[in-house]
Amino acid sequence: MALSMISPNSLAAFVIAVCFAVGLNAYATIFALGLMSRLNWVSLPPGLELIANHYVMWASGLLFACEFFADKIPGFDLFWNVLHTFVRIPVAALLAYSASSHLPPGAQLFVVLLGAAFATVAHGSKTAARVVATASPEPFSNIGLSAGEDGIAVGLAWLATHYPYAAEIATGIAVVICGILGWMSYRILHGAALRFGRRWKRLDSKMG
Repeated sequence: MALSMISPNSLAAFVIAVCFAVGLNAYATIFALGLMSRLNWVSLPPGLELIANHYVMWASGLLFACEFFADKIPGFDLFWNVLHTFVRIPVAALLAYSASSHLPPGAQLFVVLLGAAFATVAHGSKTAARVVATASPEPFSNIGLSAGEDGIAVGLAWLATHYPYAAEIATGIAVVICGILGWMSYRILHGAALRFGRRWKRLDSKMG
C-alpha cells in the first residue's frame, strides 16, 4: 500500500510506530526509511520526501554507524543516550510535523505531540535501562540491549511502512513492556540507593 494514499488514521499509526523507533535510534530509523524509499519498496507520506535525499542518507548512515559502536560501550553509552535527549525527541516531533503537513493545524499539532510523546517513552525507557545495565560489571548486557534496540527500530520502521496498524499494536505492546522495565529499573536503583545509604551510615558510625 502506498503510504501517500493512506487515511489520517493510518497516518497516525505510522507516526506512532516510527516516532517510537526514533526514540530508540533516530539515525537507524531515518536511514531505514530513506533506504526503503530509494529502493522503491515504499512510498513515504507527503512531507517526508527529504528523508530519501542523498545527503540525508549519507548523514544518517554515518551517524548510525557511530551510534552502533558508541551505544555498546558501558558507561559511555549512558552519556551518549542522555545527550541524545536533545536529538531523538526533536527529530520525532519534526518527522511527525512533516508527515502531517497536509492536516488542519489542530490535527497536525495533535500528531506532533503524539509522536513526541511516544519518542519520549522509548528514549526514557532506553536511558533507564542503560542506567541499570551500566551498573553491572559485565559489558554483555549493554551490547545486548543496544543490538536489540537497533533491531526493533529498523523492524518498526519497516512494519510501519507496510502494515501501519500492526506497527501501532506492536508499539502499544512495547510501551507496556517499557513501563514494566521502567518500574523494575526504579526498584533496582531505589534498592541500591537504600543499601548504599545503610552502608554509609554504618561506616560513618564506625569512623565517628
